[in-house]
Amino acid sequence: MGEKPKHPYTLANQITVLRILFIFPFVICMLSVHNPRRGEMMRYIATLFFLVMSISDAVDGYLARMKKQTSRLGAFLDPLADKLLITCACILLSLKETSIEGYRLPGAVVVLIIGKDLLLALGFVISYLLTYQIRILPVFAGKIATFLQLAMVLCILISPEMENWIPHWKMWVRILWTLTAGSAIAAAIVYIWGGIRYIEQFEKMEKERADL
Repeated sequence: MGEKPKHPYTLANQITVLRILFIFPFVICMLSVHNPRRGEMMRYIATLFFLVMSISDAVDGYLARMKKQTSRLGAFLDPLADKLLITCACILLSLKETSIEGYRLPGAVVVLIIGKDLLLALGFVISYLLTYQIRILPVFAGKIATFLQLAMVLCILISPEMENWIPHWKMWVRILWTLTAGSAIAAAIVYIWGGIRYIEQFEKMEKERADL
């Protein structure tokens, strides 16, 4: 008898789905950060939601590896959850109505972060159309970019408190979002180069098979 196929809805995948669902209350809280009466409390709650989602990102990856629960569904949902969370957070932090006072995220940073994801999505579609295969392989540059994006959002959310404790906090936050934008560019280059190499190797293998 063959090995029983693994159920796609593993604990790791369930945590990932929960992370996606938590984006909704996070957004709702961020929409009220400038409310005169409950704005500060909404920012605290939004920060808590974001912190839980950031930690769960590491937890579901750890469970998938340690319990050997890796799956194609998880390989698709995990980066999707990260991109949805980062996209929503960056857009909200760049808008006047939902930004943190004194720490409004520059539009250029948002464009580079979201543009990288859109470019990779386009590359994924092109790769699939050319090879008819689904290939989702995280690279180190992508992991660094995601980590910096999560750290940047969290630092902005807690800035009103941190600027009273750490000298030149605003300068450090600006350095962080500059590094985050740079890492997005670097990750995009690495992914694009890897995609081109993969397509070239695929076409080479197809040609060799045709010549046999």
